[in-house]
Amino acid sequence: MKTLDELTAGLPAGPVVDPADVAAALNRTLVVLDDDPTGTQSVADLPVVTGWSVEDLTWALSTGAPAVYVMTNSRSLDPADAERVNVEVVTNALAAAGRAGARIAFVSRSDSTLRGHYPLEPTTIADLLERAGTRVDGIILSPAFPDAGRVTVHGTHYAGGPAAGFVPVGRTEFAGDKTFGYSASFLPAWVEEKTAGAVSAADVAVIDLATLRTDEDAVVAALSAARDRAPIAVDCVEENDLLLLARALQRAEDAGATFVYRVGPPFVRARIGQAPRAPLSAAEARPADFAPDSDAAGGLIVVGSHVGLTGRQVDALRAATATPEVVLDVPTVLDPARRDAHVLAVAERAAGALRSGNVVVRRGGAFVAGRDAEESLDFARRVSAAVVEVVQRIVAARCPRFVIAKGGITSSDVAGRGLGINRALVRGPMLPGIVSLWEPQDGPAAGVPYIVFAGNVGDDDSLARVVATLNG
Repeated sequence: MKTLDELTAGLPAGPVVDPADVAAALNRTLVVLDDDPTGTQSVADLPVVTGWSVEDLTWALSTGAPAVYVMTNSRSLDPADAERVNVEVVTNALAAAGRAGARIAFVSRSDSTLRGHYPLEPTTIADLLERAGTRVDGIILSPAFPDAGRVTVHGTHYAGGPAAGFVPVGRTEFAGDKTFGYSASFLPAWVEEKTAGAVSAADVAVIDLATLRTDEDAVVAALSAARDRAPIAVDCVEENDLLLLARALQRAEDAGATFVYRVGPPFVRARIGQAPRAPLSAAEARPADFAPDSDAAGGLIVVGSHVGLTGRQVDALRAATATPEVVLDVPTVLDPARRDAHVLAVAERAAGALRSGNVVVRRGGAFVAGRDAEESLDFARRVSAAVVEVVQRIVAARCPRFVIAKGGITSSDVAGRGLGINRALVRGPMLPGIVSLWEPQDGPAAGVPYIVFAGNVGDDDSLARVVATLNG
């Protein structure tokens, strides 16, 4: 465990970059394929679509925003489905860009702790671009998320925070992910590991902090030298590092280079030159004028994440506010004879609780393992469908004043299927650099604040603080 000062000892400070200068030089719209909905937590005032028809993407591009987000939810999919979704999004985005007369670039947004379909997703995007006649020179790897304690120094990626210190990410619980596990923390070694040796660590370029902060021309030269989708890992410990990278990327792209970005949440903010937005106030986080009329006194908190931090956050919320909790019992959901009555009962109890205040709905009960991967996936889908139905029933009975979804997959399910959101606007963060508030533009909860809260961000009292703001 090391402090940030220890990790960066001897490294120079870089010149301060004005985000407005980056924004002024931007000459393309970023299409962000977001593998779970939490990627929007670092940005503000951008459109989001949960589907990817040419019409939806044309709407997003026609807003004139410098970036648009497409919720692929691909981190929850198997590789074949993830590839299919990426193909559909890129194909339709290219068609929509033609309609809208927009020049676009693609961002493959993924997890700041290195989980997700790599190299599949950026490779798929690159394949489609090259079929369309655009050569892809490099894949930019920038997983850093300083606001959430993810930093990259000397090519090694770390997770932690100022209080506890930082540890190489390969030694954290995230590296043990059952689907996307890994052992390497040094990004070139991680690339070699994830590509099963198809790309050697020696062939991965690293742009370290010293170069990034002192020699922009050298960074531009390194970027411009990339060929044949070469992976390029970039150090970052603070927002200004990402702005320095954005400025160098713009110069390299203006000179003819093309990149696909495989990045963590804050990269987009820096690349479009958007200054970090202050957390939304209680007044800014209220329902829109077009939200449905309702006699609800509180909001709905749907908890799907199972990481330890989420459990502590829910415990802190309930301890501070005595918020009632309704449990969707997994074994009961998986029993066809009991499932429907249980789902109805959970929804009715939660809707009733909203009359007097906030309510937490979470998945619980004994863990049920499938006999094989196929059955385990079936179980997960059935539980997800039950969560969606509960949310649908609650909203139909008594529309909440706000909805918080805790966990990436849960956020996607609740947004796209539970609340029927096709189009939304990201209004901004609820906490500094993290936790995103969307304003749905359609669906039965149009205008109701929808808060996307990743399972692995914040501290123990973060959920309670967000709820306090929403309570006004």
